[in-house]
Amino acid sequence: MGASAAPGAGRGSGPGAGSRPAPPSSYAPNGGGGTCRPRCHSFERENGFPGGLHLALPGFPAPGAKVLKLGEESISAEWKGPDTDTVRTGCGFACAILKACQLGRASSISGGRAGNHLNSSRCLDQERGWELRAHGDRCSMPSEYSCVKPRSDCSRPPLQWCPRAQSKMRRPSLLLKDILKCTLLVFGVWILYILKLNYTTEECDTRKMHYVDPDRVKRAQAYAQQVLQKECRPKFAKTSMALLFEHRYSMDLPPFVQKAPTASEAEYKYDPPFGFRKFSSKVQSLLEMLPEHNFPEHLKAKSCRRCVVIGSGGILHGLELGHALNQFDVVIRLNSAPVEGYSEHVGNKTTIRMTYPEGAPLSDLEYYSNDLFVAVLFKSVDLNWLQAMVKNETLPFWMRIFFWKQVAERIPLQPKHFRILNPVIIKETAFDILQYSEPRSRFWGRDKNVPTIGVIAVVLATHLCDEVSLAGFGYDLSQPRTPLHYFDNQCMAAMNWQTMHNVSTETEFLLRLIREGVVKDLSGGIHCEF
Repeated sequence: MGASAAPGAGRGSGPGAGSRPAPPSSYAPNGGGGTCRPRCHSFERENGFPGGLHLALPGFPAPGAKVLKLGEESISAEWKGPDTDTVRTGCGFACAILKACQLGRASSISGGRAGNHLNSSRCLDQERGWELRAHGDRCSMPSEYSCVKPRSDCSRPPLQWCPRAQSKMRRPSLLLKDILKCTLLVFGVWILYILKLNYTTEECDTRKMHYVDPDRVKRAQAYAQQVLQKECRPKFAKTSMALLFEHRYSMDLPPFVQKAPTASEAEYKYDPPFGFRKFSSKVQSLLEMLPEHNFPEHLKAKSCRRCVVIGSGGILHGLELGHALNQFDVVIRLNSAPVEGYSEHVGNKTTIRMTYPEGAPLSDLEYYSNDLFVAVLFKSVDLNWLQAMVKNETLPFWMRIFFWKQVAERIPLQPKHFRILNPVIIKETAFDILQYSEPRSRFWGRDKNVPTIGVIAVVLATHLCDEVSLAGFGYDLSQPRTPLHYFDNQCMAAMNWQTMHNVSTETEFLLRLIREGVVKDLSGGIHCEF
């Protein structure tokens, strides 16, 4: 094969083009010496280059040589190189390249056939850079036309080359790297899981719990009895909420998820916890395992029901409201708030245990055979956990790592006692009543648009009962060293670190309900009326 830069030589010409020697005919890209052979095509396919034009620096295929594969149709790229560079096709054609950035006039170099693999090509130095055109058979050029258009702007970074001689060593090397990455990832997840299980927040000394005035204790107990002795007003809570929030509160909203998907389209509009979008089939299969989906008949039979939602606030400690709380028709307890050992202050009656997986009590002693377990699902893996609890199965370890703390391994209740909270209640509480912004996708965390489970429970209670009271609510953030809960020594300051809930907005909401007479605050943590 020959190549020349003289005007009129071969099939192209241009002024000022000098001649260059042709490369030796023994040049072969399929490794080793010898003339170009039909094996070139199979060589390209074996090495991940099914056809197309190959450009190489001089010295290919010696170790360290660099190769660029062009597409079957065309490719544009920025490129610069010394005037000694040579462009070669995969089967032996060579075209000497002049320095593009130093020429502003047209030049051309043309060459002929190389074996039986490339029958024509053209290199043209134009004002904007070099253009290489080539026509060939199926070996080097499966398409009829390919071109590369380098630019003349030498300030741009050079074209990215890739080593070809070491291509056979890449696959094992990448495999080892992938194995190492996976190992490090698994190890990192394991460390995070261990840290999660052993995570503790700042502890407060329960001996320094604020003093409770005995007169206040008496007033609180008398106020609770006064609330219980008043005549129960049917549908009072629903009617009051509808008057207060108008169209933002739905009076006919079912409290729990039902089987019929056509009657609950709103449940699948948002992602958890505001809906079950993308999880319709999983939710329906879970509902098939639950024989009941409504409020128990013996409670529905009551003409007028009184509810009390018992929070976990430290304000309950010392008020000795247990006896009064046990007299309500429906007692709703939240998360893992215990009864054992605290019945004097919080009672021992439980109608509903409302919680999400991480909040469920770990001890079997906190579950009673007739309790309703109302699951609040915040993420997709919560569905898997609930399914395992209903079927009395063990949740796989790889699923446990998606929970931010240890979850219960079993719930000692029959399937008929499980319910799934209607996510539309969470959506309505967040976006309509509290008027939070709708959810946005974030890399980590949330936008403080998720209500606490306590506020969700209060709204749920207005759908279940005719009159609603609450106890154990209220965060006194001005006292960061006081206990947050009645049952542990976690400090109130922990609420300043959480990023999911807007405590101030929720407090204003509950304060409004109490002042408007929609609900009663038995412990006076939000607003004291005794």
